[in-house]
Amino acid sequence: MRNPIFTKSLVSGLLLCSASSWAAVTPCEAIMDKINAKLEGKGVSDYALKVVPKDTETKLRVVGVCEGGSKKIIYQKQKTKKKTEE
Repeated sequence: MRNPIFTKSLVSGLLLCSASSWAAVTPCEAIMDKINAKLEGKGVSDYALKVVPKDTETKLRVVGVCEGGSKKIIYQKQKTKKKTEE
């Protein structure tokens, strides 16, 4: 007969080993591509996305995180140049 403590320890160990694959690190480029697609799908134009370290202070809108939470993606609306009449 198997030891129930050994079985529980084995199952717990396997779950902990697979936990790292659940929290996979997503590259910033992949996240930015998805954000760009969503914004363009909504008709948003004249914007910039920038990747910054997670501890960067900003008043801009954070629209995503990447690299396992070590970086964040910020959104900034670009000012459009007004056409001047000549």
